[in-house]
Amino acid sequence: MLSDEELLRYSRQILMSRFDIAGQEKLKSARVLVIGAGGLGCPVALYLGAAGVGQLRLVDDDNIELANLQRQIGFEQNQLGESKAESLAGRIRRINPLVSVTALDQRLEGEELARQVEEASLVVDCSDNFNTRFALNRACVAAKVPLVSGAAIRGEGQLSVYDSRQQSSPCYHCLYPEQGNEDLTCSQAGVIAPLVGMIGSAQAMEAIKVISGAGTPLVGRLLILDAWEMQWREMKLVRDPSCPVCSE
Repeated sequence: MLSDEELLRYSRQILMSRFDIAGQEKLKSARVLVIGAGGLGCPVALYLGAAGVGQLRLVDDDNIELANLQRQIGFEQNQLGESKAESLAGRIRRINPLVSVTALDQRLEGEELARQVEEASLVVDCSDNFNTRFALNRACVAAKVPLVSGAAIRGEGQLSVYDSRQQSSPCYHCLYPEQGNEDLTCSQAGVIAPLVGMIGSAQAMEAIKVISGAGTPLVGRLLILDAWEMQWREMKLVRDPSCPVCSE
């Protein structure tokens, strides 16, 4: 049940017939695991916290640096050197004290990663390296937890949803082979600031759609953005029957 304060706070969402009180109650009951509290993780966490996701768990082992402030909108100049996860969690609590936010200032691996994924209703991948993405994908497939994946570099971004609860859904490994991928980071290639906000906001929207059941999530579809030309392209994704992660 939603309190009077929650009904007022989330009234603009509840007003929409396709979302309504039922959608808001599903958000309140959800536990979302956000991996990465950087350029993508900031808008994802801020929007999900403001929208009323009941439990948020933010994971990042980095501290805030000056070069982060160009695009990581959850942080301020006076927070340099502080934990990204802790600082972003504090910002969300100040925006919406009705949600529960936990910060994990660490890198999740192995059994701990598997446990955190199993406890989540949904996982949002805001990481910046392939090793984490592949490990997270394996954990989500094993636990049958939906995964909202996003990436952004230079002026290019992409996002998709992988939902192993659906038999026809591909997984991240169906799209990218685990061998042969080399990480290209923002510190090496650069990234334009609003791009991570656009992709992160879209990830938050996909997370809300999956949790609430409203709309059509990007399962089996990959959106690719060229921000310099402001063009979106959509690719259809199919499950790889020989995928070592999700094939039977």
